[in-house]
Order: sequence, then structure tokens, then C-alpha cells
Amino acid sequence: MSDILLRASGIHKSFVGVHALKGVSLEIAPGEIHCLAGENGCGKSTLIKIISGVYQPDAGSIEFDGKRLDKITPIDAILLGIQVIYQDFSVFPNLTVMENLALNSELSNKRKVVNWKRMRQIAEEAVAKINFQVDLDALVGTLSVAQKQMVAISRALMFNARLIIMDEPTTALTRKEVQALFKVIMQLKAQGIAILFVSHKLNEVFEISERFTIFRNGELVVTGQTKDLDAAKFSYYMTGRAFSEEQFTATKLGDKPLLEVKNLGLAGAFSDISFSLRSGEILGITGLLDSGRSELALALFGIRQADSGEILIKGKKTAITCPQDAINNGLGLVPEDRLSEGLFLPRSIADNLIIAEVDRLANRFKVFDREKRQEEVDRLMKEFAIASPNANNACQTLSGGNQQRVVLGKWLACGLDILVLNGPTVGVDIGSKHDIHAILQNLAREGMGIIIISDDLPEVIQNCSRVIILKEGKIVQELDAAEATEQAILSKMM
Repeated sequence: MSDILLRASGIHKSFVGVHALKGVSLEIAPGEIHCLAGENGCGKSTLIKIISGVYQPDAGSIEFDGKRLDKITPIDAILLGIQVIYQDFSVFPNLTVMENLALNSELSNKRKVVNWKRMRQIAEEAVAKINFQVDLDALVGTLSVAQKQMVAISRALMFNARLIIMDEPTTALTRKEVQALFKVIMQLKAQGIAILFVSHKLNEVFEISERFTIFRNGELVVTGQTKDLDAAKFSYYMTGRAFSEEQFTATKLGDKPLLEVKNLGLAGAFSDISFSLRSGEILGITGLLDSGRSELALALFGIRQADSGEILIKGKKTAITCPQDAINNGLGLVPEDRLSEGLFLPRSIADNLIIAEVDRLANRFKVFDREKRQEEVDRLMKEFAIASPNANNACQTLSGGNQQRVVLGKWLACGLDILVLNGPTVGVDIGSKHDIHAILQNLAREGMGIIIISDDLPEVIQNCSRVIILKEGKIVQELDAAEATEQAILSKMM
């Protein structure tokens, strides 16, 4: 066995004139946890697809366990022991856990008749490898994100995996679920399985990886030991920019609350929620996945209607029974899942930016004023630095960070007073994350009241002047900025 399990050398790849990879290299040893990091569009996914046989490189070489791989297919890669777990896990939501786990084995053995007893045995052996406790007869579509991920890992191990590539594996996981995943990764390492951990989350890189490699704009920037890396270096290697991480301080608080929530309740989600928000303030709300934080966001915006308590906006009791009620009262919501809830992905960037102000851009005859529309689109593209050569391109062509800027631009074009953001930087690279935080802080300084709902504790601590902690649908603590440390918040969350 070679000391190096995977060696990618001088890899080039272009797509219709776009040079996605420019001579990058990567080495991984057996049993090593190696982090591959870089902003969206840096070439990480392209390299993964080359290693796994989806793409063929234009130049360069791939060696696995000392043997050169030429024009391999995904099936060839799997038989060699290379497994990729993508962000969507590539599971079948309408099949059971057992069927998801056993299906590949049945197909690879070209079996034509289903033997349920054999399939159950295959599934039981698969979950036992990582001590994963799950109902094998449950539909995968009913499982949590963390459970779906464990199904994908169990399936990968069925084919004598020697290298498992995890593409942004923690994007939709809570801190508790991330820790459970890291425990499984350490078990795999102990078995001699190499892990290529693709992430742009600083704390995770430091916590789980032994070595790291960072790409930028399709080029290899640096590779080395994680212990030699610090936060400032990591951010600079990723983006080419130096960031100053300053704690937000509310400088011009309004005299009276913009928003008051009194004893708000929603059966099965949360109860007795009371807080206030003033202009110029960023309020943080955090908690575990089942704390009721997401349901609270939906209730404030009228997607789910609270069944007790009251909401006051600018001192006036306000009935928010639907999103239009919220918008009419100057309240907007950046949803947790921008792809399915915040954007019309096939439509143009321009259409997405102006969708919330269509009426304002029409003339008195209700005819769309195209000149006014174009002026507004140009303004928003510039103000939010949305990186696209053409606003008429489909929104799905943008990176995650730019898509989130479109969601922000859409709401802020409406002249809101209050903005609620649920997971504002989920799936966003480090440069865009910093830029989004700067936008939110500037909006607060200009007088907007902002609520950030997130379980990303560094994000909450850096940007919020007060933090409310939810647990099992109730407020368990409110901390000001000076008290809001990770340790203090976690002690209450857990």
C-alpha cells in the first residue's frame, strides 16, 4: 500500500472557455482527514467530480494507491473505494432506509428478484458499521437532515470505501448534529478510511482536519498542516482580502420599540414569547433545531399564524395573518431556505430583485414601466454588489452568496422598517458572509430594526447587541453583548 492514497497532480479543466482548474494538486494519506476549502466557484466541486470519474481532466494525472487512473467512470471509482457524499446526499426520499441501503448492492450484483430478507440483512450490516440507530422501514423523506446523512455514510461504507469525500456536510446541521457527525468521522479515521472534508467553515476546519488545501479562482493557494493555520490566514487565503472582525455596537437606538411581541404562542412550536426591538438594533435569537426559532420567524411573517399573544408595530397592535399583512406593516423575512422559499430560481436576477415592488414600478394604468424597472435593477445590482455579467441571467446561475444578496435586495427595495433573517449566511462562503454582515450592520446604523435567527454562534455574537436563547419553545435567557459568549449561550441551549 502506498503512503499516499490519492495524488492529484497538475489538474487542468475548462468548460466552454472558463478555466475552472489551473494546475491544482492534492494529496491525501490513508486515514487522514483533509479539508479542501475555498469560496464558491473556486474549483472544489470540479476536482471532486474529476476524482470520482464524473469529469475527465484536460491535463494532469490522478493516482490512487500508487496506480494511475486514466478515464475512469463513477462506477470504476466506487469499485476502487472512492465514495462521494454530496450536499443533497443523493438518497431516494420515497424509499425506505432499507431500500436505500440495499438497492446499490442489488443492482451491482445484477439481481432481478427482490429478496426482502437479504435486503434487510444488508441494511442491518450497513448501519451497524457506524452504530447508527434508525428504523429501517421508515421512509427516508421523513428523516431529519442528520439522519439522511448517516444513511448516505452507511451506504458508502458498504462498498469497502477507502476515501470518502464529504461535500459541505454540515450546511444544514445543528451544532449537536455536527458533533455527532465528527464522532463518526473519527471512527472512520480509526478504520484507516481517508476523509476529504469540503467546507468553508473556519471552526470546522480547525476542529476536524489534520491538513488543509485552499483553492481560489481555480488555483492552488496553499496546502499545509491545520495547526499552522489561524483565522486571519484562513480568511486571507480563501478570499485574498484581510477582514477586521469587529463586534457590532448599536449607536442610534430609537426611543420607542419598532416591534413588540407579547406572550406570543403557537401550539406545538413555542409559547409565552415576549421581546422588543428598537430601530438601529440587531437582535439575535438562537437555539437548537427543535427550539421553536424557525417557527417564530414564520409566525412573525404570517406564514404560520400565532394562536395566542399579540404583535405591536410602532406601538400599534397588528394582526399578521399572512405575509402581505407583514409587508404592509414594513416587516420582511429572509427565509431559512432561499432556494425553495426565497427565490424563483429559473427566473432572471432582475425579476427576483423587483418582485416585491412590482406595483410601485407600474404606472397609473397598471402597466409596467420598463425604464423605471431597469433603473431599479441597476441600482440594486450595484448597491448589493451582485456578481453577474447580466441581470437577465437566471438566478440559479449565481453562487450562494450572490443569491442571498438578491434576497436581501428584494426586501430592502421595499423600504422596510423591520427585517427578520432566518439563517442569513447558511451555505455562503466566507467572503460573502462578511459582506452580508457588513450590509446588515449598515442597515441597522441607518435605522432599520433587524432580527438574526441563527445557530451559528460566532455570527450571532459578532453582529447582535442582544441575544435571546430559546429552548423547547420558551425563552430561557436574554444576554447583552458583553455577556454573550459561546460558552454562556451553549450552557443555556443544551
